[in-house]
Amino acid sequence: MEFTCTKSAIMFGVKTANRALGSTLPILAGIKLEIQGSELRLLATDLERALIVTIPIESSKGKGTCVINGQLISKITGMLPDEELKLRLDDAGDKVEITSGEATFELLLLPATDYPEIPALPGDTLCVIQRERLVRALERTTFAAMSARETSRLNLTGVDILTRAEAIKMVATNGYRLALKEERLESGAPEGEYLIDADALKDLQSILGSVEDEQVKLAHKGGHLFFATSQVVFIARVIQEEYPDFERVIPRDNPVGLHMKREVFLNALQRAEITTAAESGAVVLEPRDSSLLLKSSSAEKGHTEERIPLLKPAGSLTISFRGEYLIEALRRMSSSEVVLWLKDSESAGLLEPTADSEEDQGFLYVCMPIRMD
Repeated sequence: MEFTCTKSAIMFGVKTANRALGSTLPILAGIKLEIQGSELRLLATDLERALIVTIPIESSKGKGTCVINGQLISKITGMLPDEELKLRLDDAGDKVEITSGEATFELLLLPATDYPEIPALPGDTLCVIQRERLVRALERTTFAAMSARETSRLNLTGVDILTRAEAIKMVATNGYRLALKEERLESGAPEGEYLIDADALKDLQSILGSVEDEQVKLAHKGGHLFFATSQVVFIARVIQEEYPDFERVIPRDNPVGLHMKREVFLNALQRAEITTAAESGAVVLEPRDSSLLLKSSSAEKGHTEERIPLLKPAGSLTISFRGEYLIEALRRMSSSEVVLWLKDSESAGLLEPTADSEEDQGFLYVCMPIRMD
């Protein structure tokens, strides 16, 4: 096994594959290298997710595979003195030699026979979506799920992905807020539902930002969901848990609409959040006719009060939300105007875009209020 490739290509492959390295077993800290003709495949997995990254190579000789510690090769490729790298597997198969310019590294290998099998990309495609649309849906939903460090309820750590004919819908919730984004598919899809870990999908979002393909193919097989481009195949294990009935918690008839400039509302919330109580993070909203009063206070920090204009007159009520929850949603929106639909001080609020923004179409956000006794 021997090949040469560019520094930029190997750095992309290693950096991408490193997102799936595991720590529960020593072998999972490794990246598996395989030559396939004029291409090199880099494989990595933590048993819950896996990555297959393909990069071009030159002057390849022989076949074979090897497993190199991911962190080690990442450090080396980032420090190569020359634009070209040459990698050669020794005859005994227990170490590789990496040469770049006048620098040579001899690295010990991990046992390739211990490396777990990574599922192969199915031949049948579930659906096709524009890469930008998929990134948009991930950005507007993954943040609303809970981290695995925060709960033992696996269904709240995931994003529920639903395919329906010409559309894909993604939903995430932590029980106190819910984010939903619907996007159009490039091809029709059978009806399906797949619950995928939100942290894994955050990595997918980052990876898709560095690939060149305009479209992403989705496939499903054997309890795994595949997201494939020409350079990268991202494989995520489907969580075998029932997802909450999110349609039931979306308010459809809240009568009080707070129509606002998104940036004005966002900036006021960020200022109010400075003096919120650490345990609640509560910001009080009090709409009165054509303005909205935002207030926050804590015994340790002090008090903030600010009034911002409403674009339309609204009814009067008092309600409190965790400021962080509204801020995180508003930051991910691009519409110049939004509306927060309210019913009373104890019912969920519904945040939606109102301006003509293609990026925010199909997005809604539900937030539960904080009871202020």
